[in-house]
Amino acid sequence: MSYTQHKTSSSPSSRDKARERFGHADDWRQAAPGLSGTAIAETPPDPSFGFAPMLERVASYWWVELLLGLFWTVIAVVVLKFDQASVTTVGILTGLMFLVFAAEEFVLAAVDRHTRWLWAIFGVLLTASGIVALIHPTSTFAGFADILGFVFLLIGVMWMVQAFAERPINSLWWLTLISGIMMIVLAFWVSGQFFVVRAYTLLIFAGIWAMTTGIIDIVRAFQIRELGRQLDRHPGR
Repeated sequence: MSYTQHKTSSSPSSRDKARERFGHADDWRQAAPGLSGTAIAETPPDPSFGFAPMLERVASYWWVELLLGLFWTVIAVVVLKFDQASVTTVGILTGLMFLVFAAEEFVLAAVDRHTRWLWAIFGVLLTASGIVALIHPTSTFAGFADILGFVFLLIGVMWMVQAFAERPINSLWWLTLISGIMMIVLAFWVSGQFFVVRAYTLLIFAGIWAMTTGIIDIVRAFQIRELGRQLDRHPGR
């Protein structure tokens, strides 16, 4: 027997080594079917897996959104029950509503990184308006009634921007969009009215605005809580 034949018969060939290697791989797949190539192909990784920790933290504070919604609802009930509300009280309530709404804008600025600058600008403007309203409530009511059309227009545009920003995560984003469109229509109507009509419209608007914001915040709170429950049921997703 030659040296070449002896080497071939004593050592396994490359084909035998490959066959043995794939045989071990098949045994490993049978022992752990959940890790096989077929299982991986059937369950592709969730692209939102990297955001799961952040979503869980946001979902754990769903009760904050609920408290804001209840606060807006209480303000709406108080304003709408006024028969002859004093100008000072309405000015103070307007300032408080501005400050609460500014806090919501700053929360959106902290969560939404892409349009953070937009929410921050709205938050700063609303904060300044709230402080001025609390310092001069009587003058605030008169001035607010004078520029009520412009204020309605600004709020309508802000609600429309917020609706499109929340569209990927909020299934009821169209409610905010409809509210924004109606607010813009109301802005053009108010601009052509006398001061007395604007004053009464301001009282009605304060209550309706608070009620609408409260309902939206309450619905959003339960949506955030449901998102947290889904993340708890699927921790590996």
